[in-house]
Amino acid sequence: MPDATLTTTAPAVAGRPAAPRRRTSRHGSNAWAHVLLALGGVVMVFPFVWQLLTSLSTNAQVMSVPPVFWPGELQWGNYAEVFSKLPFLQEFWVSVSITVARTVGQLVLCSMAGYAFARMRFPLRGVLLALVLSILMVPSQVYLIPQYQIINGLGWLNTVAGIAAPGIFSAFGTFLMMQFFRGVPDSLEEAARLDGANPFQVFWRVMLPLAGPSLGALTIITVLWSWNDLLWPLVVSTRAESMPLAAGIATFAGRTTTDYTVMMAASALAMAPILLLFVVMQRRVIDGLAHSGLK
Repeated sequence: MPDATLTTTAPAVAGRPAAPRRRTSRHGSNAWAHVLLALGGVVMVFPFVWQLLTSLSTNAQVMSVPPVFWPGELQWGNYAEVFSKLPFLQEFWVSVSITVARTVGQLVLCSMAGYAFARMRFPLRGVLLALVLSILMVPSQVYLIPQYQIINGLGWLNTVAGIAAPGIFSAFGTFLMMQFFRGVPDSLEEAARLDGANPFQVFWRVMLPLAGPSLGALTIITVLWSWNDLLWPLVVSTRAESMPLAAGIATFAGRTTTDYTVMMAASALAMAPILLLFVVMQRRVIDGLAHSGLK
């Protein structure tokens, strides 16, 4: 029996018997796709590899021309110097505090706002939703000075509260949660109301447990953004002890002669926790975006 997956029958011409015709194989196109993806992966990973190699080199090797790719003898002492030249642990705990405050704030406020816009009816709902979503179209630098004036008036400069406050709510988080709650069947909410549940009980006991994937996606997105935030901490904090890691490492480059090896070692140490968190929770990010209907 001829292989149906490889051949088809061509129509007969001028009384001649039909001849088999091979279908076009897809193995060639798949091979080229894998090659392109592999090249793209190498391009994406190369900066991280270069960072790690720089952190294990000497300053002479970093500044040499042509550049030295492999340092030879690895300088593990650069990582020990991070803790002597930078208030690394203090800045690390500042970063953790800011990230936790922002993440908890967004999970609470954005989930409640998203549920209200998706499932509740109240006056000026459309106007308020348009105002919230319009924030996505405005660059954050536009309201940088008003935010600074508010934080300065509250006396929160050089504090964790002053750095974390503007990030405890986001229009994107509200939109993400709203998209999820819009996809929940109305029958679940109606059944809870028939059982005597008020709107807050419906949200807390019925809707929120179903929003696990979206909450996971919002968590990892907020953590990544907060951990890498640079501009706002540089504006409201002037002391190294009150800065998060991103700002502390950035200002380290301008204090004295730049020690690139120590700076790269500090960057690698700062990147390690967040990279581990992303590897652990990347499936939740994909599931959350899929359940929310975002592309």
